[in-house]
Amino acid sequence: MQFIVTGYDGTDLKALDRRMAAREAHLAMGKEMTDTGRWLYAAAILNEAGKMAGSLIICEFDSREALDRDWLEKEPYVLGKVWEKIEVKKAQVAPFFTVK
Repeated sequence: MQFIVTGYDGTDLKALDRRMAAREAHLAMGKEMTDTGRWLYAAAILNEAGKMAGSLIICEFDSREALDRDWLEKEPYVLGKVWEKIEVKKAQVAPFFTVK
């Protein structure tokens, strides 16, 4: 099952500092998730000033429960309180994006 996960960073003055502190661990987890076929595509969301202010990840897990258990509960941006709001929606990725 495929999902679109959108994580919106906090808007307080320390939000970007929290993101940068957790970023290396987040990218390491993203590499692992990509290597195992869980993350299909990811991007940072930029604010009007061109600063990172959120994340968009298209991913594949067996269920929403598996997504939470195997990723979000361990995600450095969740643990580091980077993402203030997280939206998860079911999705269907076009087949030519998932062929490797």
